[in-house]
Amino acid sequence: MSGTHPGAAPRPITHRRVLAIAGPIVLSNATVPILGAVDTGVVGQLGEAAPIGGVGLGMIILTALYWVFGFLRMGTTGLASQALGADDRPEADALLSRALLIGMAAGAAIIALQWPLFAGAFAVAPASDEVEALARTYMGIRVWSAPALISIYGITGWLIAAERTRAVLVIQIAMNALNIGLDLLFVLGLDWGVGGVAVATVIAEWSGLALGLWFCRDAFRGTAWRDRARVLDPARLTRMAAVNGDILIRSLLLQGVFVSFMFLGARFGDVALASNQILLQFLEITAYALDGFAFAAEALVGQAFGRRRTDLVRRASLMTSVWGLAVSGLLALAFALAGGTVIDIMTTAPEVRETARLFLPWMVLAPLAGLAAWMLDGIFIGATRTGDMRNMMVISALVYALAALLLVPAMGNHGLWAALIVSFVARGVTLGLRYPRLEAAAAG
Repeated sequence: MSGTHPGAAPRPITHRRVLAIAGPIVLSNATVPILGAVDTGVVGQLGEAAPIGGVGLGMIILTALYWVFGFLRMGTTGLASQALGADDRPEADALLSRALLIGMAAGAAIIALQWPLFAGAFAVAPASDEVEALARTYMGIRVWSAPALISIYGITGWLIAAERTRAVLVIQIAMNALNIGLDLLFVLGLDWGVGGVAVATVIAEWSGLALGLWFCRDAFRGTAWRDRARVLDPARLTRMAAVNGDILIRSLLLQGVFVSFMFLGARFGDVALASNQILLQFLEITAYALDGFAFAAEALVGQAFGRRRTDLVRRASLMTSVWGLAVSGLLALAFALAGGTVIDIMTTAPEVRETARLFLPWMVLAPLAGLAAWMLDGIFIGATRTGDMRNMMVISALVYALAALLLVPAMGNHGLWAALIVSFVARGVTLGLRYPRLEAAAAG
């Protein structure tokens, strides 16, 4: 477990240390699309369209529900890394218990409220009777792993704070490998159909939780994790709620920007909508690549913040951002040189290929324009300056809305992409202007 006494010499923040944190996260993120592709491919072997649609729709709805609790990963990383930096091991262990309690409670709430939640989701995204019935079958089974999956968010955040991202990678790979193996057994071997895909995921996610708890076993050797007075301390619970609440509001606003982007893009016709969807995959690749260095910033800045060392906060911010800049530059170059080839792989429709190429320059610009926003998110999470994140996201969302209002009528889909890029820059600039206050807070 990371963490040293504030009076002792801290571990130096080096390039090797940054890469040791970031590398496994980047590799872990790279495995995420594989499982979805296998789930889709396995049900595709059933020879009918409805099972593919049922699994796909069910996955989208559940992912959206679980995504709401993504704050647990970020909030746990920030708070736990600060506790470790201050050498407050009991508080770090108690934070793990709080995260697990929140995860279990949130998952139980989703299970209890599944009927109204699912009904509302199908009202928003209606499907044919056959697809909806299959989606309900899938969701009705898979929802039983909600406590496990949301709890894994907390475990992941705690392990990142402790710089144990190799464990995060192992958990992700083990879950995916087990899920894929069980997919093949239950669907192709035992002919369980859509239900088999769901059962495979439930087993894999509860197994992932068990593995995650095993990786956190050192926290359970002490007594702080089961010290009810500490774990349920009102002041600490209030702080955790405030941090997580700020992150939730920020994330909902960010999601609102992307949802409105898709809705506005639909006004330009099916071809433009399809090309925008393809190009958004370039943004997803960028996010997956930069996440590793943003997570490294969360852990290192958080530990430095816990030590009340402004110099280490600044060094952690600069070191992680330098690597983020290098990766962003490589991504921009790769998109410029190979973006057309990637588009051709993702679609065979000539008109979509042509339209996507027309807007590809925005994807070349995006990694560089969004770098500050991605990295400063990690820095501010580590410092638990989540109120600033929330407020600056409000400003950035308003800037996006104004830019879209002015640019879309004048430039069409180009104006829509310009508004999105402007929102990235606004997040980076506004958070950057708040950074001096972050350093001042670290000083005490």
